[in-house]
Amino acid sequence: MKIEAKVKGSAKIPTASISDIVFLLLIFFMTVTVFKQYQGLKVELPAAKATKKIERKRAITHIWIDAQNHINIDDMPFTLEKVAPFMSKKMQENPATIVSIWADKRAKYGTVARLLEELKKANALRVNFATLTAGGEEE
Repeated sequence: MKIEAKVKGSAKIPTASISDIVFLLLIFFMTVTVFKQYQGLKVELPAAKATKKIERKRAITHIWIDAQNHINIDDMPFTLEKVAPFMSKKMQENPATIVSIWADKRAKYGTVARLLEELKKANALRVNFATLTAGGEEE
């Protein structure tokens, strides 16, 4: 009686469907990823008695000032000296741009006042201050 040896399977991994799997993973990550528009600095907004909400469809430039008086414009760090040239360029591109200032309630008023002067130099005269409403929501 002759005993036959078992045939070993090949060690190859089939790669025909890898492109399909990669494509499906790409679609999955594209659909579940959440993009934040602006991160900004961590600020504690002051409260206000009367507020008016701005339409989101308008061209808005966000400026954050944190408690340590660091300034961010649309998630990019800036010094006070660089604010006027940057905002001047933005205002030339779109004169209807609204500047929304998100200043921490512990930020020095001198920094906010100097920021307003730099905005005035850049002809960015449409300024909005973000505050908290009575219910604690951001406006």
